[in-house]
Amino acid sequence: MEMVDRITLLTPLDGIALLLLVGSWFVIGWRIEHPSKKTPSVTIIMGEYRREWMRQMITREPRIFDASILSNLRQGTAFFGSGCMIAIGGMLAVIGNTDALQDVATDLTLEGGPTLVWQIKLLVVVAFLTHGFLKFVWANRLFGYCAVVMASVPNDITHSLAKSRALQAAEINIRAAWNFNRGLRSIYYALGTLAWLIGPVGLMIATALVAYLIWHREFASLPRSILMADIPAKES
Repeated sequence: MEMVDRITLLTPLDGIALLLLVGSWFVIGWRIEHPSKKTPSVTIIMGEYRREWMRQMITREPRIFDASILSNLRQGTAFFGSGCMIAIGGMLAVIGNTDALQDVATDLTLEGGPTLVWQIKLLVVVAFLTHGFLKFVWANRLFGYCAVVMASVPNDITHSLAKSRALQAAEINIRAAWNFNRGLRSIYYALGTLAWLIGPVGLMIATALVAYLIWHREFASLPRSILMADIPAKES
């Protein structure tokens, strides 16, 4: 009963802010991966470039250039995955140190409060970081699958399996990139969730800023305009 009473100290505004956070994270992720045909996201545009990459790879000899690019992509997933693990460990350490957490809470809000409430807020941050970590791990694994499929693509473009294998490699590469991007979005929202420590209004403002930042980079950034200038044509 005591734990329930303490949780009720989270105000209705906290609940609204949390729903806004989760809803924003879900909606913007869905929109990025399912945009309209007239306004594709950077994620979708890059998918076409990845397919073109694999089509060009068929006749590239040797394929050291392609292997180097894929290796760099895997290093990126490993770097962010490791970063998430460190951040998760740090957050759990803070959550477990109730005295230090209470001091931080008092400094931020100029008032005391149940430590459990602050732990719940930080656990939401941990949830986003954990989601990001799992996405980075899976993206790394998919890039590994892509490397194997790429190695099985015949160099002879007239070979019956050349184009189909290259397309398989491209689709796996795209799925890896999507999971990598999902991991990045989770990190953005984890950072935004930290604003909840100063109150629900802070969380709402941070959620709006994070959502705008992600939307702008996917739909209104200069790199998107550059990429839109010459999107590779689809092949059946």
